[in-house]
Amino acid sequence: MSGDLGALVVWITAPPDLAPTLARSIIEARLAACVAITPIRSIYRWQGQTHDEPEVQLVVKTSSARFESLRAHVRANHTYQLPEILALPVVEADREYLAWLKADSGG
Repeated sequence: MSGDLGALVVWITAPPDLAPTLARSIIEARLAACVAITPIRSIYRWQGQTHDEPEVQLVVKTSSARFESLRAHVRANHTYQLPEILALPVVEADREYLAWLKADSGG
């Protein structure tokens, strides 16, 4: 199985205290089938200054059809002025996993 499978992995960074609440709200709204949370350290430029912050990476598994709703939900519920929301297409996947992902993400 390869090509555009209609599934996405979406990366969202967040402060550690927001991540569990945001992840749960994404799942409860059926915008994704699964959200994994991993601690990271981000070094980035924002408004002319370099920042070095502990953050978490939310790895969201969802259907392509749910992306715009997911993006709007994150923007409405995130504390950052401009949260990272990066979608990567899934080009290979186990068929059974893909079926579960689409069914449980509302897509």
